[in-house]
Amino acid sequence: MTTRVMFISPAISTALREARFATTEPTEAVEPDIETSGTVTDTSGTATATDALDPLDALDPLGLRQAEAVRESFPRTATATLYVSPSARCRRTAEVLGLDAAPLPDLAPCAMGRWQGRTLDEVTAAEPESVAAWLSDPAAAPHGGESLRTFHTRVAHWLDTLGSESAGSRHVIAVAEPDIIRAAAVHALGAGPRSFWRIDIQPLSAVELSGRGGRWNLLGGRPLHTTAP
Repeated sequence: MTTRVMFISPAISTALREARFATTEPTEAVEPDIETSGTVTDTSGTATATDALDPLDALDPLGLRQAEAVRESFPRTATATLYVSPSARCRRTAEVLGLDAAPLPDLAPCAMGRWQGRTLDEVTAAEPESVAAWLSDPAAAPHGGESLRTFHTRVAHWLDTLGSESAGSRHVIAVAEPDIIRAAAVHALGAGPRSFWRIDIQPLSAVELSGRGGRWNLLGGRPLHTTAP
């Protein structure tokens, strides 16, 4: 049977605005601040426990307003399995959308080692040769974290395992980091790792995959308010 996966990118955060390399927190140390009813505990724009994990990664006021604006029109499926990347901006986006999703380590952003939390401009100014190697060679990991190839393998393994687990029709919703969504799209298309750099993921957009047995079809990103169930 077919598995359908809807990836949702996070709303705008300070880190996204500044093109900072994503950070993440150990999922065993924190739990999402979401009521079991799916209602949002705080949409006032004030800081929450989720935001406090990484202030730079917290949703900024515009991102928060945009997420709140699509909450009522966001398509929900009662039987959907929900996941979220273990980053503050993804968990906060899921919270505002009313999705009671458990943080999943497999959906953590690419581990960027000593570059984590820094902007691309900062790293390029300090280590131009390392950045050039990272952008041109999928096997390179000059930052001491994951190479792009290792990262792609991780995402592909999670996605294909998800598809093989389906005994019947299955619907999955995952609020995930943009690099996770890009890697999933590259895998679905059977493209090489270098294609990763040719895909842009807009904030609060949906990218959908459907497939089975490791074979996936891609439905490109659309704003959430135009996404049909």
